[in-house]
Amino acid sequence: MDRSRKILDIAAELFYQKGFHGTSVDELGARAGLTGPAIYRHFSGKDEILATLFDEAMDELIRAAEPVEEDADVDLERLVRHHVEFAIRHRHLVNVTQREDRSLVDPWRRKVNRRRKLYVGCWETAVARCLPTATSAEVAVATQTCLGTIFSIAYWPTKVSRTPGLADLIVRLTNEGLDAFRG
Repeated sequence: MDRSRKILDIAAELFYQKGFHGTSVDELGARAGLTGPAIYRHFSGKDEILATLFDEAMDELIRAAEPVEEDADVDLERLVRHHVEFAIRHRHLVNVTQREDRSLVDPWRRKVNRRRKLYVGCWETAVARCLPTATSAEVAVATQTCLGTIFSIAYWPTKVSRTPGLADLIVRLTNEGLDAFRG
């Protein structure tokens, strides 16, 4: 495994367990089999490590949020399913990105905020395609409801997040929830 990758994986785990501010560079280094100062050969510091974790998550989520299917309902189902599976596979990372965004400093904070707006915009487009008569406020509410449900998985007890067919259940709940806007 690439050393930078190992540092990032360990950082995601430690930031999840102890928080960003509760994790030292020395501890990161020790867990990665390096001295703390050796971390600086790979990253400028913890801030860059945190920003890189955010970037990696956003890269995958933004790619998945781009429309693929012509049928709006099929495309939203694909989008929900991908994000549920991402939230299950990367529980620690999702939890860190939800909880530690306040720890990001500029210039990384600005970049992450721009990318989040892009990401939410992609979701709003997908939801609006399914709800062509909805107002922009209703689309925003429906979008945040979907995202909130999906990303809350990072806080669920592990046993619950491993429920067989979880992605199918969340897709069904999303579709049924959107029916409230279809009227």
